[in-house]
Amino acid sequence: MFMPARLPWCLLACGLALVLGVVVAEAEEQDGLRVESEVFADDEQEPIAKSLTLFRNGLAWDFLERPVTADTEDDAATSDEIVLHDPARERVVIVDPDRNLKTQIDAIRLERLSVSLASWARKADDRLVRWAGGPDFGDGIKEQKSQLELVGPRVRYAVEFTAAPSAEAAREYRRFADTAMLLKALLHPGGIPPFPRLAINRRVSAADGIPTAVTLEIDSRVAMVGGRPQVLRSVHKVHPRLLAGDLQRIEDAEARIAVAESVDLAAFMEPASAEATAAESATAASAAP
Repeated sequence: MFMPARLPWCLLACGLALVLGVVVAEAEEQDGLRVESEVFADDEQEPIAKSLTLFRNGLAWDFLERPVTADTEDDAATSDEIVLHDPARERVVIVDPDRNLKTQIDAIRLERLSVSLASWARKADDRLVRWAGGPDFGDGIKEQKSQLELVGPRVRYAVEFTAAPSAEAAREYRRFADTAMLLKALLHPGGIPPFPRLAINRRVSAADGIPTAVTLEIDSRVAMVGGRPQVLRSVHKVHPRLLAGDLQRIEDAEARIAVAESVDLAAFMEPASAEATAAESATAASAAP
C-alpha cells in the first residue's frame, strides 16, 4: 500500500533520466562539424585532391589527402598532411607526418600578406588581377536563394551553399576558409588573388551558410598560362557532427604535433616534391577553388 506514494518519485526519476538523456544526445549531435571535400579539374570524373576538415572545440583540423602516384600507390606509410587552424592562439600549424616536421605560421603574418597582396593587386596592369584586389565586390555578387555568382574580367565564381547547423558553425567555417585561402596565397603564390573568395565567404557566412559546391571558370586564354585548368570545382559534404573515428583521428594528430620537430617555413617547404606541392595547392581548396 506504499506503492502509490512512491510511484511519483519513480516517475520523476525516470523523467529526469529521459530529459538528461535527450540533453546528452543533443550535445553529442552538436559536438563538432565535419566537411568532406573533393576538387575536380575541367571535365575529369576523378578528383585531383581530397580533404577532410574536422571542427571541434574552436579548432579546425584539415587532413589533406596526397594524390596516389606510381611511386606511392603501394606505400601504406604515406600519411596525409595535417593543418591545424588554431584561432584562439592566432596560429596555423602544418605537419608533415612522413618527415616528422611541423611549422607554425602566425596570424599576423597572414594579415600582413593580405594587406601587401591587396596593395599590389590593385596597382597591377592586368585587369583580372586588379579587379581581384578588391576591396569591395558587394555590388557584383548576385544572390538567389542558396546560390551566389560573382563575375569578373575573364572569371566567374558560382557558389551553392546550405544552412549551417548553427550561426556559430557558419562563422567558424568562414574563419577557417578565409585562413585557408591566405595560407594558399602564402605557400603557393601566383594565380588569382584570394579576395573574391573572401568576399564570397563573408556573404555565405552572413546567410548562416556553408558552401556545398564552388566553381571557378577561367577564360581559356588565362588558363593556358601556366597550364591551369579552365574549370575548377570543389564539392563539400557537410555533416553536423563528428564520428567516433574522427575523434581518434584528432587524438592521433595531436600526438603527431607533440612529437614533430619544429622548423621554419623555408626548411619545411624546401624538400617538397612536385606532387606534394600540387596536392597542397589544390587541397588548400577545402575552402576553394
